[in-house]
Amino acid sequence: MTSPVPPSLPAAVLWDMDGTLVDTEPYWIATEFAMAEKYGGTWSQEHALNLVGNALLESGDYIRVHMGIDRTPQQIVDELLDGVVARVEVEVPWRPGARELLTHLHQAGVPCALVTMSWQRFVDPILAQLPEGAFASVVTGDRVELGKPHPEPYLTAAAELGHDPADCLAIEDSNTGATSAVAAGCTVLCVPNHVPILEGERRVFADTLEGLDAAGLARLVGGRAQGVGAVHT
Repeated sequence: MTSPVPPSLPAAVLWDMDGTLVDTEPYWIATEFAMAEKYGGTWSQEHALNLVGNALLESGDYIRVHMGIDRTPQQIVDELLDGVVARVEVEVPWRPGARELLTHLHQAGVPCALVTMSWQRFVDPILAQLPEGAFASVVTGDRVELGKPHPEPYLTAAAELGHDPADCLAIEDSNTGATSAVAAGCTVLCVPNHVPILEGERRVFADTLEGLDAAGLARLVGGRAQGVGAVHT
């Protein structure tokens, strides 16, 4: 009797950052409320969560309109980045199991890319806390013309790693990001955090990355059948 063939690892793993690798959403939200107070605007938790996963300039325009402040989207983004970078430089809030899984994948020879709508100057202090070469490619929001939910960010990362997106696994915490990855052709491991993620094709759900190594990741996503909808664990 032959043993079952173990599930194979993805050709590459493409990581979202905010809410997936690190839980910086509270930093963004705190900075948004501080801006509202500074400029006499109005803001809410609901508005803040509407921005999760969005391109920064789109978020800046949303804030301008819904917060009701006399600042341009670029000015808003610059001030947001100042506030969030200052917080990250004090403490990087890693998501449970994320760094450990990243290490396991590196040891297993699986290349990883970071695919984030945050800009490079926010990403740099986070990368500085990781081993050199942890990510073979870093795609930031200021590098792409069209941000998530458009597929360009994930298409760019897969191309830079030299792999077909269909052979790559994305890890995401938002519906915006999952939509981007699926549109690019990736399978997505959805680990919801602050906002829900809709079920759909090529979406596998997990509650946490904690305790997950490279082999466990292969088993988790190996259960997805081509053309089968969402898989839950």
